[in-house]
Amino acid sequence: MDEKKSNKEELLSISRAAKQAGISKQTLQYYLMVGLLEASGRTKSGAQLFDHKAIERIQLIKKLNDSGYPLREIREIFLHK
Repeated sequence: MDEKKSNKEELLSISRAAKQAGISKQTLQYYLMVGLLEASGRTKSGAQLFDHKAIERIQLIKKLNDSGYPLREIREIFLHK
């Protein structure tokens, strides 16, 4: 199996990524809209795809937000990394 095919198999749709990260699809779309996250790739038709690293970031955003950090502050933390 070639590397491109292997990498493509590791990417998840927005629905599957949200489910794996433990959030709703709408929450994930909001994270994208406010700049907390970027898609890891896109399909030929333009659908957003997410890799394991993106899932981990989503989970971190959720944990920080659940512990009281506002999303604006979380975004600032990521911008200064």
